[in-house]
Amino acid sequence: MLIHVLKSKIHRVKVTDANLNYIGSITIDQDLMEAANIIEGEKVQIVNNNNGERFETYTIVGRRGSGDIILNGAAARRAMKGDVIIIIAYGIIDTKEASTFKPFIVFPNEETNLLK
Repeated sequence: MLIHVLKSKIHRVKVTDANLNYIGSITIDQDLMEAANIIEGEKVQIVNNNNGERFETYTIVGRRGSGDIILNGAAARRAMKGDVIIIIAYGIIDTKEASTFKPFIVFPNEETNLLK
């Protein structure tokens, strides 16, 4: 049997911009994506701690070391600049593998969105 499990999480980062007039997605600093083992185009769930919104979109690689967390397109209506969000990616794996799998969880500096 295959099950969905937490694969990756970027815990508590601030939205640095919201660009409504763009093709939908979330742009994430490349350092954060690599640390969390998230690839460009991967489906992610966004949890907004400020308003309780949960939504899905896909990732775009942002400038390395920038701390960029930018919501694009329709996603820009779900969070405002300065909102604190959690970015989650799930994987589908066998239950046997799931019992020993360790997710990639990143806790960046909440003020700068940079790795500690």
